[in-house]
Amino acid sequence: MPKKILVVDDEPHIVKYLTTFLQDCGYETCSAGDGESALEVLKQENPDLVTLDLQMPNETGTRFYRNMIKDKHFKDTPVIVISGIPGRHLAVSKPVAVFEKPIDRNALLSSIKETIGE
Repeated sequence: MPKKILVVDDEPHIVKYLTTFLQDCGYETCSAGDGESALEVLKQENPDLVTLDLQMPNETGTRFYRNMIKDKHFKDTPVIVISGIPGRHLAVSKPVAVFEKPIDRNALLSSIKETIGE
């Protein structure tokens, strides 16, 4: 059964790019456009890993992360930060990796494989 990755980003073209790339690499994907809907998708889909943009409308990625780690079922879910803002990754205490946009997809895939396998 393929591993599932939740892509959280408010930019639809980034979501499409990442979900298509990850699916082509054999992963299942689900997505959310803000932190509030990401919490709902997280609970419904139970992903193996989350890619997270930090600056989004409604609920920020930072707030989503804080809420996620409060939940005992998701506190150990690995997070990869993907953000257009350098340095903001400090808001996430234990990211597996941090990537700035534009994304180096080979490095992203390498981090994903190291974290959850293929």
